Amino acid sequence: MPSWLPELVNVSPWTQSTYDMLYEIFCRDIRDHNLRYIGNQVLILRDIEYGKEAIFWHLTTRIVKVKKIPRRKRKFYPEDQEIVAEERLPDLRRCERLSWIKPLIEHPCDPEIFAWDYQEGDLTIKTYIWFKDEEFAVIMKKYPNGRQRLITSFYIDKPYKREDFRRKYENRIQ
Repeated sequence: MPSWLPELVNVSPWTQSTYDMLYEIFCRDIRDHNLRYIGNQVLILRDIEYGKEAIFWHLTTRIVKVKKIPRRKRKFYPEDQEIVAEERLPDLRRCERLSWIKPLIEHPCDPEIFAWDYQEGDLTIKTYIWFKDEEFAVIMKKYPNGRQRLITSFYIDKPYKREDFRRKYENRIQ
C-alpha cells in the first residue's frame, strides 16, 4: 500500500454519529480543499440533498433496487410494507475508503494507480482513477478547459464491474 494513502476509516459498528464523522472527512478533504488533478481544478456540485451535498451521498451510499424486505429487517419499516422500491443505503466499503479520494486524485501517476480518460457513449469524457489492487475507483467528468468534476467513487465488488474497468482502460484515450 502506498505510504501516502491513509488507513481505512473505521465505520463498524455503524452508529448515529457515523455519517457526521464521514461528513467531517468529506468537508476536510473534498468540499473545503482545493483539489487538483494533474494541476487542474476538481469541482463538486453544491446541490443539497437531505441536508448535505448530493456528492457526499454518492461517495458514501449505494442505491438498492426494488426487492422484498427480509423478515429480519421488517422491524425498520411500516407494518404493511413488504417491498422497498429504491433507496440509498450506506456502503461500508465506500465509507471506509472516503479518505482515499483526495490522495488518489493527487497521486494519479503512482505505479500502483491506473488513471486514464475515456470517452463514454454520450461523448462525455470521464477520468478514471483505479487503485486496482484495492479494488477502489474515483470517477470524474472532464471538461474541455481541463477542469474535472467529481462524480463518484466506489469499491469494485462485482466481477462484471472489474471487467468493465479493464475494457475502458484498454480503450482509453491515448
